[in-house]
Amino acid sequence: MSKAFASQGDMEEKTISFTEIGRDLWAFTAEGDPNTGVIIGDDSVMVIDTQATPRMANMVIERIRSVTDKPIKYVVLSHYHAVRVLGASAYQAEEIIASDKCRAMVAERGQEDWDSEFERFPRLFEGHEGIPSLTWPTMTFSKKMTVYLGKRRVDLMHLGRAHTAGDVVVHVPDAGVIFSGDVVEYHSACYCGDGHFNDWGKTLDAIAAFNPKSIVPGRGDALVGDEMVTAALTNTRDFVESTYRPVAAVVARGGSLKEAWDAVRAECDPKFADYAIYEHCLPFNVARAYDEAQGIDTPRIWTAARDKEMWASLQG
Repeated sequence: MSKAFASQGDMEEKTISFTEIGRDLWAFTAEGDPNTGVIIGDDSVMVIDTQATPRMANMVIERIRSVTDKPIKYVVLSHYHAVRVLGASAYQAEEIIASDKCRAMVAERGQEDWDSEFERFPRLFEGHEGIPSLTWPTMTFSKKMTVYLGKRRVDLMHLGRAHTAGDVVVHVPDAGVIFSGDVVEYHSACYCGDGHFNDWGKTLDAIAAFNPKSIVPGRGDALVGDEMVTAALTNTRDFVESTYRPVAAVVARGGSLKEAWDAVRAECDPKFADYAIYEHCLPFNVARAYDEAQGIDTPRIWTAARDKEMWASLQG
């Protein structure tokens, strides 16, 4: 390759925030790194997304212990990506919950994703030697599952395909708060390498239908209030559509992957170039959009070798 992936050189430590966005609802964020959500119920705690390693997860646990001593009973995986799930063992939860499709994707491509992501973004895997194995859900659901943390109701939902085919969105009705995983981002690029561009907007509509007061996105600051929530939903939709639209036009005229890359840069750079992980996401986003525009419905599995081949073709 003529140059490395942007994320391989991103070694700068990020400032961590732990923000209460509703009663006993917390967002662990770090300047565009993967977020973790925390729900404190009457008798226990639920964590949404775990960080990439047990060492990274322990930073979340430290914050949780600063506000409650209740046991962490549930871990919820919003999807299967390594940076979201491989820290799960640190929480010693009774149950690890995901969608049926998410678990199937762990089986189908979990190891390949781990290997690929580790090479792409080494900083997020601090303490990787402490990861015991792939994270396997112990409980799954198809469309919706309700969990009670004492009297506090938490709804886990698969509202449709977007960032992956098995995305889980978590809704806390008593507070009007949604933990969206990477279906929604805020001032961070959407990673679409395993995404479904033509379904993503419908899934955003399904989230908007709950009229959430706050959203914890997959990356970026917690979104509190109607203005921030609406802006993030609108911006996420614009990012996804602005990526897919120029690629579809290139494919329709028989153009190459490199031509698609140039077309996306022309459309997206002016709007999104300063977003977190923009350069990291862009080649994977273009490659997946190119496949989907050709009618490939199921995203091809990314491997460390395929990453390099794709990147080399874009540098030509």
